[in-house]
Amino acid sequence: MGAHRRPWLIPPPGAPTMSITTSFSPVSSFDDLDLHKSLKNHLVEQGILVPFPIQAAAIPDALAGRDVLGRGRTGSGKTLAFSLPLLTRLAESNKPRKANKPRALILVPTRELANQVNEVIMPLARSLRMFTTTIYGGVGYGGQLNALRKGVDIVVACPGRLVDHMESRNVDFSEVEITVLDEADHMAELGFLQHVEQILAATPRGTQRLLFSATLDRGIDRLVDRFLVNAVTHEVDPVDSPVDAMAHHVLHIDNADRVGILKNLCAAPGKTLVFTRTKHGAARLTEQLMKAGVPSVELHGNLSQSARARNLAAFSSGRADTCYASRPIYRARYFLPYRDRAQSQCDLRYCDIQQHHHYVYS
Repeated sequence: MGAHRRPWLIPPPGAPTMSITTSFSPVSSFDDLDLHKSLKNHLVEQGILVPFPIQAAAIPDALAGRDVLGRGRTGSGKTLAFSLPLLTRLAESNKPRKANKPRALILVPTRELANQVNEVIMPLARSLRMFTTTIYGGVGYGGQLNALRKGVDIVVACPGRLVDHMESRNVDFSEVEITVLDEADHMAELGFLQHVEQILAATPRGTQRLLFSATLDRGIDRLVDRFLVNAVTHEVDPVDSPVDAMAHHVLHIDNADRVGILKNLCAAPGKTLVFTRTKHGAARLTEQLMKAGVPSVELHGNLSQSARARNLAAFSSGRADTCYASRPIYRARYFLPYRDRAQSQCDLRYCDIQQHHHYVYS
């Protein structure tokens, strides 16, 4: 499938980067794709047989070593769309692990997403005897330093902490063969583009880049023009695709009646997300509704990483029917949909928002 470094694809300075949109032949199963045999076996064991549209479209070009720009909504199956070709190509190059020199980078906007992506890719990597690690802020440096020193094939990271390691010379990108940007538009929203550009500029020229984003605004087009070479674009959902079967209601109520009304809404069958203006509001409402007999969890920035993961897991499993989240948490897209439960165990899976009964903004 060709070398990972492609000097013949590097345009001269100042030359525009061309983006090509291609059609693709229908793919009825993962067995039709030229993936590593161990990956196919793992997918079969998990009951994952039919690729989602973005996977069927993007995987062949990614396997061929092309730079890929994938546009699709969160939950469209992008994680496997980049994980499977990335692992296949690393297995083909078969280069040894080196201390502090990862072979692939996956950049994501939040630590929750880093953990979820790692949950997907880790068992796949293990089937090929590869190792992964996560790097993000809010936790100590010790575990991350130990993992880098031992040598890992794939780093799943948030840009800010990864730049910290880079500037401290804890990590060297000279052996990076493939770089993935997941939820690139959200990284732009959070102000990470400068860090993303710093990281990409430190990876070898001519190596493969895969970028997945719902939109190309907020500077994403600049990333594409600067760092992707003759990128193949695959778009499976219009940016403004409507969500099916959703009704919107606005209730004008007195503040004194708010908790009682929320209790009635949240006690209805199904799951409910309640978004509040502040972290304290989310914590206060959770306590009030728990006292009223409504199983609830809270999600906001004052909680530790382990507490947030525990609460999300409780909401996803059904142990809690209502989740109260502050608006920054909502903007961080902690609630990630997936469309087909056949792939739920190999895709982002904390919460299926299509199963939720209500969205309430308090």
